[in-house]
Amino acid sequence: MDSGCGSHQRFRPRFDQGWKCLETISHQKLSDEKTTHSGIGDSLKTIENWNAFVPGEIFQLEGQVKGPLSGLTMSVKDLFDVAGHPTGAGNPDWLTSHAVPDRHAPLVQTLLDAGACIVGKTITEEFAYSLVGENIHYGTPVNPHNPDCIPGGSSSGAAVSAAAGLCDFAVGTDTAGSVRLPASFCGLWGFRPSHGALSSQGVVPLAPSFDVPGWMSKNADHLVQVGSVVLPADQKLAPPDRLKLALPEDLWLRVQPGFRSALQVLIDRIVPSFQGVTHASLSQDRLQAWQDAFRCVQGHEAWASHGAWIRSHKPRLGPGIKERFEWASTIQDEEAKHARASMLKHAEVVHAYLDDAVICMPTVSYLAPQKGHASSDEDRTNAMSLLCIASMAGLPQVTMPLAVLDGKALGLSLMGSRHSDRQLLAMAQRIRNMLA
Repeated sequence: MDSGCGSHQRFRPRFDQGWKCLETISHQKLSDEKTTHSGIGDSLKTIENWNAFVPGEIFQLEGQVKGPLSGLTMSVKDLFDVAGHPTGAGNPDWLTSHAVPDRHAPLVQTLLDAGACIVGKTITEEFAYSLVGENIHYGTPVNPHNPDCIPGGSSSGAAVSAAAGLCDFAVGTDTAGSVRLPASFCGLWGFRPSHGALSSQGVVPLAPSFDVPGWMSKNADHLVQVGSVVLPADQKLAPPDRLKLALPEDLWLRVQPGFRSALQVLIDRIVPSFQGVTHASLSQDRLQAWQDAFRCVQGHEAWASHGAWIRSHKPRLGPGIKERFEWASTIQDEEAKHARASMLKHAEVVHAYLDDAVICMPTVSYLAPQKGHASSDEDRTNAMSLLCIASMAGLPQVTMPLAVLDGKALGLSLMGSRHSDRQLLAMAQRIRNMLA
């Protein structure tokens, strides 16, 4: 497959001497390179400080000269194949045991063909199986909004690269919140599309029933611009002004104190754009059962995706990741079958609820914790209760960086019916304009 690139440079850091040593694959030097793209002109030392990129995987890969995304830079999560660059999935043993891809993942190719320029591959938590944002092998990317706090994961490096201004938008993946949560923690616009709307070919899987590519940006217009290139047309939908704004009470009861008051003034300004408001419960107080079914199916699929490799290669897995896979290996087929049947029933409840509504809720139930201070079991349970809804029902969700509480970023989300992706992004852009 054509790589869709012009000049191609790779910068390989030597950590004993900082980032002074550059390996140049073209005959041009970095100092001769045009710096019209955001982030390209930043010093390597500045880039290193954020720890957003996989070591040795900062490079410039130009897209088509003329296209709808020309002039925009992007980072790519290290789950996506980029021709000529290893796909490491956050784990050195995976990297060394898999061949370097000779073609781009289709989504990456589409973005290059549209004119975007890749500036590097970003750190992910191992196999995308965590929401914390730490990687024992490569370190924790630095949250630009709150440097003393975790960035969130698993698309941690992606979120940091966008929030630090190292690229215009960052491509990640979202299985159970891996775009939405770090976007919220890092103060970004983030989008999880409908399941199946975009190709996941050439992307290391975790749980294929829930895995989707997604993207983040500091700029709402860039978020929408990417969507206009990669998303299929929406299916037949109710006009936005005929939809109710749903604020399900069972979801809002799951968030930390202070969230409601911090976000209410924004919601009051959004309400007139909708056909009224409803606070009707979404789950009838069954969010815990919804989460339990989702986690069982996710774990079963994660082990189906990687169990054989883990058993044969015995990789070094970081804390949390190792235990999660060990638990996943114990899930029996029959147990997963029953959980899937329950989950599909829960998903139908959500689909029916969204026939005439758009759900509005905090993206995550808690604020970014400080590094070294794990979130409580209650916080993690509440967060997954919110995040699993779009995942299990295959829905699009956009998180908007509209508030700050106690100095930390607080994302507000809109969740729409399946295949309402373009409409949902347009709503978010309209809300941004309304609140500007």
